[in-house]
Amino acid sequence: MSRLSAAFSKSRPALVTFVTCGDPSPSATPAILDALVEGGADVIELGIPFTDPMADGPAIQRANLRSLAAGTRTADIFAIANGFRARHPDVPLVLMGYANPMLRRGAAWFADACAGADVDGVICVDTPAEEDGALGPALRSQGIAVIRLATPTTDAERLPTVLGSASGFLYYVSVAGITGMQQAASAAVAQAVAKLKANTDLPIAVGFGVRTPEQAAAIAEVADGVVVGSAIVDVIAAAAADGVDPAPAVANLVRDLSGAVHAARKEMAA
Repeated sequence: MSRLSAAFSKSRPALVTFVTCGDPSPSATPAILDALVEGGADVIELGIPFTDPMADGPAIQRANLRSLAAGTRTADIFAIANGFRARHPDVPLVLMGYANPMLRRGAAWFADACAGADVDGVICVDTPAEEDGALGPALRSQGIAVIRLATPTTDAERLPTVLGSASGFLYYVSVAGITGMQQAASAAVAQAVAKLKANTDLPIAVGFGVRTPEQAAAIAEVADGVVVGSAIVDVIAAAAADGVDPAPAVANLVRDLSGAVHAARKEMAA
């Protein structure tokens, strides 16, 4: 069983957490990743900084700019991923970002680097399944999950194409917008997840706009996983602005989120 399969096979929903690599600095990221694990994250998405993160809201946009200003390079990202795997051999690590940084040296090079760091999956936000003739095949050849995005505008005609090349889990973007700005109604999420589950056996993780333990718990009642990013990035930014180590505050927030997510299905079944 792969690490991703194991993370979603438990008798409770999974908490998927996102941070931008190199925010506030490459040297700070390993401790932040450790704090995510300490807090109870089941899957970690490590964002690859990019100058034009078009799907991301202001919080993650600023995190990308802070990371790039700190001098984060591709070599740093894979060094951090390698170190994470050595410290946490059982926790799934997913790289998330945009096509430009992933394809700059070629799809095969990127896939080889991911395999060398023992990365579990990749989310490429701006490469549609219909146009993924290079990155997806290169990753699959290395046994790395290609995690696709579905949105409220993914219609019945397009859905089979999205699902046909997806693996690991399906990331359902619950709002037609950018990260961290709004949250979909629970009823709409439940309806969307039911529709997706009728078409795939992949776990469904729901993200965009989930910021609080209460919001995360509501999503966890219907989904296999809950993705939280902007709220964690905001905690990192606040700590960095105060000149303090962000790791303790990250661990505290994630502990609250994981407690809510992991208990949600138990409460629903009671």
